[in-house]
Amino acid sequence: MQRITIFLISLFCGVCVAQERGDSELLWQRFQQPPADARPMMRWWWFGPAVEHQELDREIAAMKAGGFGGFEVQPVYALSTDDPSTGIVNTPYLSDPFLTALRHTSETARASGMRMDVTLGSGWPFGGPHIPITEAAAEIRRVELPLPAGAATIGLPFMEPGERAVALFLDEARVPVPKGATADVRPAARERKAYLFVAGRTGQQVKRAAVGAEGFVIDHISPAAVANHLTTVGDRLLSAFDGATKPYAMFSDSLESYGASWTDDLPQEFERRRGYDLLDHLPALFAEGSEGAAVRFDWARTLSELVDDRYLKPINAWANQRGTRFRAQVYGLPPPTLSSNALVDLPEGEGADWRRFNSTRWATSAAHVYERDVVSSETWTWLHSPSWAATPLDMKAEVDRHFLQGVNQIIGHGWPYSPPQVAEPGWAFYAAASFNDRNPWYPVMPTVTRYVHRVSAMLREGKPDSAVAIYLPTEDAFADMRPARASVNEEMRQRFQPNLVGQVLDAGQTFDFIDASAIVAGKLTHRLLILPGLDRIDSAAFERIAAWVDNGGLVIVTGALPGSAGGLMDGAAGAQRVQQLSRQLLESKQRVRVVPPESLGATLRSVLEPTVALASSNSAFGFIRRRLDNGYLYFIANTGQRPITTQARFAGDNGRGEWWDAVTGERESAGSGNIAVHLAPYESKLLVFVSGLDRLEPATEHRLSPMLDLSKGWRVQAKGISAPPPQPGTSWTDDPKLKHYSGSVTYQRSFALKKADLDNDARLLLDFGADTPLPDIRQDRPRALLEAPVRDAALVRVNGKDAGAVWMPPWRLDVTPLLRPGKNEVEVLVMNTAINTLSARPVSKRLLELRYGARFKEEDQDKLQPSPSGLFGPVTLIRAVK
Repeated sequence: MQRITIFLISLFCGVCVAQERGDSELLWQRFQQPPADARPMMRWWWFGPAVEHQELDREIAAMKAGGFGGFEVQPVYALSTDDPSTGIVNTPYLSDPFLTALRHTSETARASGMRMDVTLGSGWPFGGPHIPITEAAAEIRRVELPLPAGAATIGLPFMEPGERAVALFLDEARVPVPKGATADVRPAARERKAYLFVAGRTGQQVKRAAVGAEGFVIDHISPAAVANHLTTVGDRLLSAFDGATKPYAMFSDSLESYGASWTDDLPQEFERRRGYDLLDHLPALFAEGSEGAAVRFDWARTLSELVDDRYLKPINAWANQRGTRFRAQVYGLPPPTLSSNALVDLPEGEGADWRRFNSTRWATSAAHVYERDVVSSETWTWLHSPSWAATPLDMKAEVDRHFLQGVNQIIGHGWPYSPPQVAEPGWAFYAAASFNDRNPWYPVMPTVTRYVHRVSAMLREGKPDSAVAIYLPTEDAFADMRPARASVNEEMRQRFQPNLVGQVLDAGQTFDFIDASAIVAGKLTHRLLILPGLDRIDSAAFERIAAWVDNGGLVIVTGALPGSAGGLMDGAAGAQRVQQLSRQLLESKQRVRVVPPESLGATLRSVLEPTVALASSNSAFGFIRRRLDNGYLYFIANTGQRPITTQARFAGDNGRGEWWDAVTGERESAGSGNIAVHLAPYESKLLVFVSGLDRLEPATEHRLSPMLDLSKGWRVQAKGISAPPPQPGTSWTDDPKLKHYSGSVTYQRSFALKKADLDNDARLLLDFGADTPLPDIRQDRPRALLEAPVRDAALVRVNGKDAGAVWMPPWRLDVTPLLRPGKNEVEVLVMNTAINTLSARPVSKRLLELRYGARFKEEDQDKLQPSPSGLFGPVTLIRAVK
């Protein structure tokens, strides 16, 4: 019997080891050849739309060749008037020719294996000519009406279409709204002011609308407006697709309905949901200070519920019923909450500042707590403005900041469709980087997208694994809102104490934001919760937090515990319950700490072991961790322009750490314990702790020594340029003939090696020089802060074979396998950006604006200057020996 037991135990252990090994090998295989659905996508702007089938096909093929897995079609404003001389014709949005182009695109996408999403409208927010004034975005506004002493009547202002007076207040009392143009009042001996509250329309027009898509923005919380849009626009768009070619998803951009604060039946909905008449309390919506905060809370909460019930839920259901999905940026005005993200199939964020509150972490946090496997972000929106200035390194510098927030699907912003007859580099969006194949350095794009593809795939493995949650002060945001700007996420930017997020990250932790709805739904599974100086908190959520603490949860309060429940509906009983719970939590001194905001980081270190403990703190170092079935996976990145050299201890270290390089696809041992961390500027790596992989030899530092100086003696030529461009070390722009040249230049030279130079124990590296860090600046238009030795990317061939691309630190390639004794030939194709060409060609929009109006303003045109280009060196063949 004992032998049988031992045999069964051994068999079970063997099966477990085999399973573990199999899982680890599959993980490595997925890293090497990641699933196609993790490829980055592009937002594809159709300007006009003025698109032709042949060019649509060509651009889809170019996207695929560049490593993109799909695109989102977004029709926007025209960039040319109709022009018979060039064949440019702006096809009206939703017209039969437009739908024919959409159908053709879907067929080509399917044949190419490309994902296709479609924006559920033109421009943003949703709206257009089908929206009557009665369904346009609505507002509540206050009109001040002065009354002279002795006046017996109040004259009411003229009501425009879509407007109506809903309440009139005099001497802080509500009086009936007259049906006529004047209201009779009792005279008084003093001057007074009456206040008329008008439910009207913001009048906002769809931003960046295509031809034929102009009109009012919809009332997002009107069932009639949303249903009208889905029928008139949504169903019309989907009529271009048959059952086999439905879009993967329909897309909604961020809600930017400025001033939206009302809908026609809001008073009725408010009373049904909150239990009292909002019209009796309208002055509170405009009151200064804390007066009326409880009413504002109830009003904002009602708006938020209506966004959920009347916009997000119906559109998601509509999409699912038609065989597609709803991808949405769930933030803005009117005010969704973090938990509103749970109502859409595919939540999406925006914003690269990973050390502050932003809408990317808002979306990824919701995806994590509500267990959504895929979460996307709109990426590169303002990268290195003006358009066409961005480089491959700029792309990586920003995309890593999205990865550090938990994003695992990149939606690039974006790809401008451009007719072939338009002069290079063609059309571009007014406020974003341009990444189509008319960009001079596009031949390097497959290397960039392969990196993005690998990391995106790995960040879908396992489950997110953050120990810390930060409670969003949504209740305080509701209470502070005003009709002019009713946005939860915008309020968050103002409410967080300085460096709250930074203190959590510097304490070696990652985190998710969480809100009351998620906690009530039982989604607080973290080890520690931070309450950031709340005045109000949802009482049901606070009950759950108290129970969670009783079960071992940890809380750090910055400032003070909350004392109010939220709205007028909650009343004194709600406030009393919150105060009781606060006192109860204060008694849990081992599990609840109340500290000044500036002490958060130190307190966090004292109560929670760091997930990553750096030997020397560095705010440019970032990480995120995923929990696997058989270990842990870290993504770490240097987000700064200076190298990071340190040691770190990683939680979950099983003694088998490996570095996986998502740029090269190579791996090496990382060791265990105090692991050496070496990151070049803007470099990133995956650190994997799993069992079952073949054990690697410990990584060994290489000694680098110069072998050959190759800085001079190059044959330099550029297509279409008669005189040779300058040698390495000099910018093309120093030559007057090349000052405005955008394109590529080929550098060629030969060199000889002896057989002894090709020692098997040495690696030979082609090194293009060092970068120079630029000063730290607050970046509204983010970019990589480096002066690079290669401007701005290069493809290298050695002895007629591809050696790789050079576009990021450390600016070198291992060329050992390609070298041979005797003569060797190296060719370097250097590419710059399109900025140099554009700087010599100012564009006039006079006729375009006369025809269609001023629908956009191109950003940062004052920065349109020639950029240094070429090889700056020195170029050296380096010997690397262990």
